[in-house]
Amino acid sequence: MKFLKIDSYKEYSVFFWLIIITTLGVVISTIYTNNKEEEINQIKSSFENIYLKKTIKEITKNLEPRYEIINYISKAGDTHQNIINSLNVDKKEKKLLLETILKNKSLKILKLNQNFTFKIDNLNKKKIIEFKIEIDKKNEILFKKSSVNNDYVSKKIKKNYTKNLVYKETVITNSLYDSAINLGIKPNVIIEFARLYGFQVDFQRDIWKNDSFQIIYEEFLNEDKEIVDTGIIIFANLNLQNTNLQLYKYEHEKNKIDYFDENGKSIRKTLMKTPINGARLSSSYGKRKHPILGYTKMHTGTDFAAPMGTPIMASGDGKVTKAGWCGGGGNCVKIKHNTTYQTVYAHMSKFGKGIKKGARVKQGQIIGYVGSTGLSTGPHLHYEVIENGRKINSQKLKLPSGKILKGEERKKFEISKIKIDVMKSNLISKLN
Repeated sequence: MKFLKIDSYKEYSVFFWLIIITTLGVVISTIYTNNKEEEINQIKSSFENIYLKKTIKEITKNLEPRYEIINYISKAGDTHQNIINSLNVDKKEKKLLLETILKNKSLKILKLNQNFTFKIDNLNKKKIIEFKIEIDKKNEILFKKSSVNNDYVSKKIKKNYTKNLVYKETVITNSLYDSAINLGIKPNVIIEFARLYGFQVDFQRDIWKNDSFQIIYEEFLNEDKEIVDTGIIIFANLNLQNTNLQLYKYEHEKNKIDYFDENGKSIRKTLMKTPINGARLSSSYGKRKHPILGYTKMHTGTDFAAPMGTPIMASGDGKVTKAGWCGGGGNCVKIKHNTTYQTVYAHMSKFGKGIKKGARVKQGQIIGYVGSTGLSTGPHLHYEVIENGRKINSQKLKLPSGKILKGEERKKFEISKIKIDVMKSNLISKLN
């Protein structure tokens, strides 16, 4: 019985303390709630204060964004310096920006319609925290201010474009250029096509009506499926009087791409057959009556009549030994290709970008434009080839072919060629 009493006492004791704790909790909660309501009421009443309202309105009415984005598209006559000077940042920042840009090899030459985007921090004395510059239609470089020092860290970014392989073919009814344009092929692809075949084909005399061509090349599309750029030619075939001249793209060394025929022979030669496209032979090598001087003399080059401003290409790799006035030849460029060959291009209207004495040029690079300077009766290119110091007939020049693939390299080329042929078949089947 004693044990029962003791247990009952314990139960009543626990129950008593629970009631006390619960009561205290309710009291504290009520006090907190009342205080909170009073605090909220005080805040509400403070907002009714006309002076506080006015102060808040004045503080917030002219807020600026933390970051300012400035976009700029380069135009004719622009320089990197004048673009940087147009920014509302301090002199030290401008100097750092210019030095950063010019250190980057891919940005040294300012292109027309090149996109620049600058992000300015309005809080930090208008510092440029990052900027982007477009390299081409597919790539741009992002520069970000380093958190360690005041320099910029750069990163190349590929734009969000889709690569598409395009197959085109047609019969040539008027000219190669017109037929290609009618197919919707971009002019730069046509120029590259002509450059590749310029080693073995004279476009004025070798192509006839009803000859044909095929081509596979890259296109780059943006998110709206618009063509923003074109890439390299993968395959080409020029059918001249039922003879196929096929070219296959092949990477024979790391990052070294060349074009080979179906037998693994490079189409590249020491010199191109003609350094200009779409021109007609107006005066060949040999004796003739000079159209201005009036007497018969030796014509030591080949004249190609072409519209004013037609691009003129270097017929081979080499070094410019002259880019200036050549008397009767007007504006002219002379190139030394090797110990054997030199070439001369005369009567130019103007020189290509960067063409000056000592400049290195690549085969197919534009070195100038057709004009009528010097002793000339109309726009044309006077072209000379000098072999071992003697001027020769460029149209009869026999030049050795380029690289010939052999052994394991030839086997790799054959595999690459088969893949391209399968690709061509698939692209043709999609058109039918």
